[in-house]
Amino acid sequence: MPSSTPAKPPRAGLPNWTREPLLHFLLLGALLFGADHLLVSRSDDPHTIVVGAAVDKEAIEIFKASRNREPNAEELTALRKVWLDNEVLYREGLALQVDRGDSAIRDRVIFKALSVVDANTKLPPADDETLKKFFESHRVKYDEPARFDFQEAALDGDSAEAAVRAFVAQLNAGTPGDAKAGLRVFKGRPHQNLVLSYGEEFAKALETAPMGEWRAEKTRDGWRAVRLEAVSPAKPAQFEVLRPVVQQDWTDATLSEQRSAAVQLLAKKYNIRYEDAK
Repeated sequence: MPSSTPAKPPRAGLPNWTREPLLHFLLLGALLFGADHLLVSRSDDPHTIVVGAAVDKEAIEIFKASRNREPNAEELTALRKVWLDNEVLYREGLALQVDRGDSAIRDRVIFKALSVVDANTKLPPADDETLKKFFESHRVKYDEPARFDFQEAALDGDSAEAAVRAFVAQLNAGTPGDAKAGLRVFKGRPHQNLVLSYGEEFAKALETAPMGEWRAEKTRDGWRAVRLEAVSPAKPAQFEVLRPVVQQDWTDATLSEQRSAAVQLLAKKYNIRYEDAK
């Protein structure tokens, strides 16, 4: 059979959401690229898979609809990999004839092919040393992040820097926060939430702002008057407390890695060709 010779894109360093158990192969793949025949121009060679412009176009549209922005280069690479892994599983499922009775239902064929892959996975034993190593390498997931309480005053119809800075001066001079703007109060917001809602620049600025002082800060939607009210410090997680959770996460991650390796091995049967998306 022809060997795979993909030169791009790289597989390393993909976002964490692409490694979620089953989601990687079934849920996300079926959601993104269920209508396979509409998304890729297939070669007459059944062992050739073409990852073309239609795949990227569909991925970008769905990603943008769910996250209100286009994927960056790393995220688009991850979406291509999800599609490719599912396409490999789909073709392997057809070859194994697991499509009987489900010939028109792509996700079921993928699921059945994945079941065959899972039958050959074996979970290694997990001792405390293994789990602690996993725990330390994923601390960002387990540690309680610092949280921020703040107020936001957004001027109606005018988010220009000069207008907001003038309003901030009035606020710090004693004008009530809701006098000329819509006042909102936020409690316990972690860094990542701030980034998603306002942007990285705003999150960094708020985290270093002096307490109780109105400041003009730039967000992805314009300038805002904000006042930091309180900060709850980060709390490091304790392995002993979270050991059952860590063990389940390690199990899921290990099985997911084994699935990925198995599918990549299957992919070597195919000649995978990438075409320019844009």
